[in-house]
Amino acid sequence: MLVPLGAVEQHGPHLPLDTDTTVAEAVCRGVAARLSADGRPVLVAPPMPYGASGEHEGFPGTVSIGTEALRTVVVELVRSARRWCGPVVLVTGHGGNADAVSAAVRRLRYEGHDVAWTSCAEPGWDAHAGRAETSLLLTLRPEDVDTDAAVAGPDAPVGDLLPALRAGGVRAVSPSGVLGDPAGAGASEGREHLRRVVDRVHGQVTAGVADEYGRLERPVPAGAPR
Repeated sequence: MLVPLGAVEQHGPHLPLDTDTTVAEAVCRGVAARLSADGRPVLVAPPMPYGASGEHEGFPGTVSIGTEALRTVVVELVRSARRWCGPVVLVTGHGGNADAVSAAVRRLRYEGHDVAWTSCAEPGWDAHAGRAETSLLLTLRPEDVDTDAAVAGPDAPVGDLLPALRAGGVRAVSPSGVLGDPAGAGASEGREHLRRVVDRVHGQVTAGVADEYGRLERPVPAGAPR
């Protein structure tokens, strides 16, 4: 079973609050279609719409249940599902869910459950509500994207912004809530992003190789040192 994990959080003035949930569900459904074509039919669970989004609470619309609550929900969700289903893969569309999901999966694997996780993020994407996410939503839900309201935010690497983010949340570094630049986003680019993520997650699920934290390992690019 594939379980999409999302969030309810502000994504700048131009994207919907459930952007991360929309992306995670689309990725899971794409992967499920690929697995079915491989002769490995798989269920896609209804998405978990709330996540750990405390860093976005400076903006109206954000609703976060926090890391500890999300960890507990994921543990109980998988324990329940595993009474009747096979392996479970959690696919998070929000990076802020990672600590909760990693902790939950470690606990569940210790209990003997066949569970792993991965994320929808790809190297090179801007951090939040920038060109990548805007392109994805122009593909998945174009009617909910207000391109006229899109504005650019800081484009520095998230690592450089972390001290300010930890101290004051996203609003401390971006008055708009955008981390990146939506300029140039388009549906064709979004389709390519979605294809790339579905291909990668399909490969991860098929290989089934996870690290010590239960995170599915990403494929090593051709020619890269191992």
